[in-house]
Amino acid sequence: MEAAVRLASTSAAPLVAQLFAPPGRDLTGGGEKLLAGLVSFRGAHPTCAYDDLERLAGEFVRLGLGPRKLPAGEAGAVARVLAGTLAVMGELDLTDVQAVRLGPQDWARRLRAEVPGADRELSAEAAWFHDSLLVAVCLHALHLLVERSAYLAEHLPERSHRIRQLVDLGDVAALRRRREPAPEDAAFEERYLRSVVEQHNRVTIHGIDLPNPNVPDSWSLDATYLSLGAEFDVPDGERAGTEPVMPADRALAGQERVLLRGGAGSGKTTLVQWLAVATARGRLPDELAVLHGRIPLVLPVRRFAREDFPAPDDFLSAVRHPLADRAPEGWVVRVLAEERALLLVDGIDEAPEGRRTELRDWLRRLLRIYSGNFCLVTARPPAVDTGWLADEGFGELTLAPMNREQVASFIRVWHAAAGTDEGRDHGHLEEYRDRLLQTIPLYRELRGLATNPLMCGLICALNRDRSGSLPKGRRELYEAAMEMLLQRRDPERRVLHADGVRLDRAPRERLLRKLAYRMLLEERSVLDAAAAVEEVARQLPAIPAVHGQGDPEQIFGHLLLRTGLLREQADGSVEFVHRTVQDYLAAKEAVECGDLRLLLEHAHEPEWEEVLRMAVAHARPTECAALLEGLIAPGKVGLQRSRRRLLAAACLEHVTELDPATHARIRRETRNLVRPASVAAARGLGWVGPIVLEMLPDPTTVPDDEAYRLAVTATRINDDAAVHYLARLRQRESLPLTLRAELVRGWRNFDTERYAEEVVRHLDPEGLYFPITDRVELAVLEKLGGRECVQIGGDFTPDELLGGLVRERLRHLWLAYDLGVGMEWLAAFPRLTTLRVNPRLPRVSGVPEGIRIIS
Repeated sequence: MEAAVRLASTSAAPLVAQLFAPPGRDLTGGGEKLLAGLVSFRGAHPTCAYDDLERLAGEFVRLGLGPRKLPAGEAGAVARVLAGTLAVMGELDLTDVQAVRLGPQDWARRLRAEVPGADRELSAEAAWFHDSLLVAVCLHALHLLVERSAYLAEHLPERSHRIRQLVDLGDVAALRRRREPAPEDAAFEERYLRSVVEQHNRVTIHGIDLPNPNVPDSWSLDATYLSLGAEFDVPDGERAGTEPVMPADRALAGQERVLLRGGAGSGKTTLVQWLAVATARGRLPDELAVLHGRIPLVLPVRRFAREDFPAPDDFLSAVRHPLADRAPEGWVVRVLAEERALLLVDGIDEAPEGRRTELRDWLRRLLRIYSGNFCLVTARPPAVDTGWLADEGFGELTLAPMNREQVASFIRVWHAAAGTDEGRDHGHLEEYRDRLLQTIPLYRELRGLATNPLMCGLICALNRDRSGSLPKGRRELYEAAMEMLLQRRDPERRVLHADGVRLDRAPRERLLRKLAYRMLLEERSVLDAAAAVEEVARQLPAIPAVHGQGDPEQIFGHLLLRTGLLREQADGSVEFVHRTVQDYLAAKEAVECGDLRLLLEHAHEPEWEEVLRMAVAHARPTECAALLEGLIAPGKVGLQRSRRRLLAAACLEHVTELDPATHARIRRETRNLVRPASVAAARGLGWVGPIVLEMLPDPTTVPDDEAYRLAVTATRINDDAAVHYLARLRQRESLPLTLRAELVRGWRNFDTERYAEEVVRHLDPEGLYFPITDRVELAVLEKLGGRECVQIGGDFTPDELLGGLVRERLRHLWLAYDLGVGMEWLAAFPRLTTLRVNPRLPRVSGVPEGIRIIS
């Protein structure tokens, strides 16, 4: 794929000005204005005829082509299609404010969607050029609007600033500044890119290093990378309920700046690693071809969370990169200034809450100075609010829980990796794998846990370790993992005297808990080696089992090398292998120390939520009651109080014993909090868990908009009881399309056949697209007799779709996943009239005559 079309403002601005009425005709006055009243080819006295539009379109094509070549006759065809698309500016019910908020790409998509099939005559190359040129023209049109309208500049200052920046990037002078790197830089970059691959092309699959010592504890991304699903976070009222879940790497296509949310262990860092490695190697999917030639700069926030946020020249040293001292002076600044960087800022939540505003300001300054670079930022959901970076042009994605096929794929990949060099045990592994594949769908507790790569890895490891006998609860799962790693890891690997230190589980765990607790108190996720040794030295006198085993350095070295829970960085600093492990150990230590007051003081802080939930699971009955009563006690106000009370409700899932009065009081205190006022709040309720279902109002009695938000909440609770609640929702007298769409898209989170019988079968199919993401859903939809409108959101072959979709019934097909093939096979569907293609996907080809394309 070629680079996107850019137009120099000196040439494009005079042409764009002809698309709009002169400034005297109501363009510069105050207030929001309808675009149809601003263009020059509409109104009582138009100054531009359609022939003039075609002439202007031809000029845009000439400018956009530059040295490019299109096949003979294609340039004129592109101009004709572009003229028709630009004419839609005068027909859309869209204001200048709305257009500026959309930005050039989304505005171009809106225009293109109004003339479906207009580019059918174009080749794939010419169609791509048309789309890219249309975005460039829209950019300069927006620039004209913000330059002429003081109202836009005043009310949308960040958007206006961003549009001006994008125009600057297209100027000839800016393009000339983007030169090939100097020889010294080029030589270093070759070495740097190799180091990126070496550093990040390994991923830990938890637990597979047991019991065979020949099996490594990390694996190549090439063999184990699993693309998870992601969904776009859209504001309330904007395409609610229609955005499909897409593979995360594909969802990034067309996005210059993305904020990616995901819970603990959901795969955020693995996606960052994959992007860095794929970009460094130049092996990217077509959708991300724009990243070719970029220099990935991976910035884990935990590396500098408590220090001054680094200037570009200090990026490599701040993250302890092994080549930091060998980079040519000013190299990172040059990469950013030449707009060749891919910034990967991983883990906003690992900065202390009090510094996150400062961190956002640092990012803003960086991206405004070096605005032509791509940027991905990751965070846990509670750490940053919706729209945290929206003013800087960031789209927002949320990693979706793993669906059935992804869980099954992970289990197969895990066992394939664990089977390397297993020898005689390989047959047992296959048996354990098959048993696990059968067990997870049967047990609600395991289904609820197996929703992200971290928990799936632990389940696989424990399933093998315990010969197919699995713990069912979250606390029990972690307890079994600690037993496996801290007590039996070395003996079962026949590593008995590796370092002269002989410690059982209890002293090992106690020291690790002390380290985790110190990191929690100091709001750190990384501890330098000297501080770690100091903490070990401080604790040794109180642990008799360690006496005579060695000095603090030796004991710390033993914990680092023999437990599998700590990881050393290049500079000698250490961290836990996963933040969730740190939270688990810190919670256990807080309970053991009786520091309940400290836990409660921080309960409203997002980074302490997981610690509180695990602390409740560890606590004895009286401690548990004290924690929960503290969470709902008066004192905090506003959002902090609401967050604490919802956390109390979430903790009920982990309680083993609690007096009925406290239990009833928590439910009473939180009942009114489970009526979310926004879609974002409805999504956020899902993390509370099944207890929410007992507090939600009767879905048959609430207004339509509230019913939709309740559906958003219930479809995100991975529990069989949610199906019963959603079945009640579909029994409402009023079921608008957005509500039906949310109900039908929820079946990926539940047992497909049951959900189909209790919910999907009963939904009015009028105008409703039924999403298909895996083969189970395809088979079940066929059993239901098919549907007229179907959305394809998974990786299918044409043969699978031809065999699974009911050919005589299908009329409208929505392609939300790039199948990577031509569309000639659609000719087998005699009643198919419409092909809707997600605008973020590559263009389709080979669509049979008579099928209208909508994007």
